[in-house]
Amino acid sequence: MESRSSTPPHAAIALFTLILGAFVANINLSIANVALPDIGRDLDASTIQQTMVASMFTMGLASSVLYLGAIGDRYGRRKLLLFGAVLTIPAGVASAYAPNIEFLILARYVAGLAAGLMFPTTLSLVSALWRGAAQTRAIALWSGIGGGAAALGGVIGGAMLEVFWWGSVFLFALPLAVVVIVLALKVLPAHAGEEDSPVDNIGGVLSVIGVACLIMGIQTLPNGFSATMGVLFAVAAISIALFFWRQTRAPRPLVDLQAASAPSFWVAAVAGTITFGSLMGALFLGSQFTQNVLGYDALKAALVTLPMSLALMVVSPLAGKMVASKGSRFTLAIGLIVVAIGFVVMVVTWRSGAGIGVVLLAYAIVGGGVGICATPAAHALMASLPVSRAGMGSAFTDLTRDFGGAIMQAVMGTVLAIVYANYFTKAFASLPPQEAANLSDEAAQQIVGSYQGAEAVAASYPQAPAAQLTAAADKAFTEGKSVAYVLALVLTLFALGLVWWKYPRKDDERAFFRKMEEQSRAEEAAAANAAGAQ
Repeated sequence: MESRSSTPPHAAIALFTLILGAFVANINLSIANVALPDIGRDLDASTIQQTMVASMFTMGLASSVLYLGAIGDRYGRRKLLLFGAVLTIPAGVASAYAPNIEFLILARYVAGLAAGLMFPTTLSLVSALWRGAAQTRAIALWSGIGGGAAALGGVIGGAMLEVFWWGSVFLFALPLAVVVIVLALKVLPAHAGEEDSPVDNIGGVLSVIGVACLIMGIQTLPNGFSATMGVLFAVAAISIALFFWRQTRAPRPLVDLQAASAPSFWVAAVAGTITFGSLMGALFLGSQFTQNVLGYDALKAALVTLPMSLALMVVSPLAGKMVASKGSRFTLAIGLIVVAIGFVVMVVTWRSGAGIGVVLLAYAIVGGGVGICATPAAHALMASLPVSRAGMGSAFTDLTRDFGGAIMQAVMGTVLAIVYANYFTKAFASLPPQEAANLSDEAAQQIVGSYQGAEAVAASYPQAPAAQLTAAADKAFTEGKSVAYVLALVLTLFALGLVWWKYPRKDDERAFFRKMEEQSRAEEAAAANAAGAQ
């Protein structure tokens, strides 16, 4: 028997508000990517620092969503959404007018925290306010449009860079945040399925420290082993271990380990993390590759990503129908196969001189695959829990996007930086003594540090060496990009095997989801009776 559908008052406007909130949070994930070459030149930022501009936002978001989701469950989800929308405004202004790269990195982290306040709230409110088939449709729209914003951000950013300076990309979401504030106050209920249990603040702090240190540790890898790297990884390992220990003892843990052990929950979480992480990594490296190696300007580099966002937004609602007829296991598997095909195309065809057709095709394939995966992953995470734990479900849904994005951007950016630097290190070692003497240590460091550094050095050389240096930078960047995409391909295939092996078949999945909905209705009835008794 299918569960009954229900919707809140002003359902269309309420859903629009929540999707717009997700859009604001998501668009800030990628809108800066297309500006990274300009940021690198204007703020003299290395490849590693450019990676941090992108990944510090996702780090702020990924490290906070689990804790903030629980706070929303306790103190009010709409309140958390409003706080996030308000904080987005000063964080965007600080990013736009950053005087140096270090200030910009810090401002991006604060912007990520603002998104962490908003993003988990949007999905937990969808889960609390919609039920049954209506909830599946609402989540499909939320996944497609909210997720598509991550891909659409580059297009908007590229268009703005044609007219304005790089800082303008950080201002785009600010008027949208104001709209979210106004609509949320008008149409969203002040309370929706929250609970009275205390928040596990100790577990929350441990989760923030663990995730943040893990991501920062990964970002230090291109610099070689250092005491700082060792400390970061040690603190991450200890914090994460203590977090899981704490979850077995807290009166109301952030993560209900028993609930999270359901295959429909943890398999969807792993698959979603890899899928969305690969999407963000593809956008992050792809934007730089098309500008640096293929010579696209910012707008063209952004426009070629449009098939990705369009495919994601168009396919996600269709995936909702596929989930209803075939189940999440089949739908996830199809989506992961499509994503894998997209990465194969990127690895094989994205070379110096590649035609625009293969660039458009690869982006469309990856976007379509992620669009197919988005709805079943989000729906499985939310439907595997009773509504009283919607914050945990929405936080994990956000983690699949944000933690996956932060980790994959950091890892793929690190792989790019290592391969790129190693290429030139070996090239310098093989130079004849006379040519090596002509290259100063400062110039060599510029070349190894970033593609923009190689461009700057090439501009000061006679024509022939400059052409050779630019060609070498193209090859080094392409090799680094390809190794990073192969890593994403391997992880996607791992997720495919896991889904097919461990995720429940359709009938078993539906029976479990009905059980969770019955538990939710029983909890609501008990809460209503308790309120009536008072």
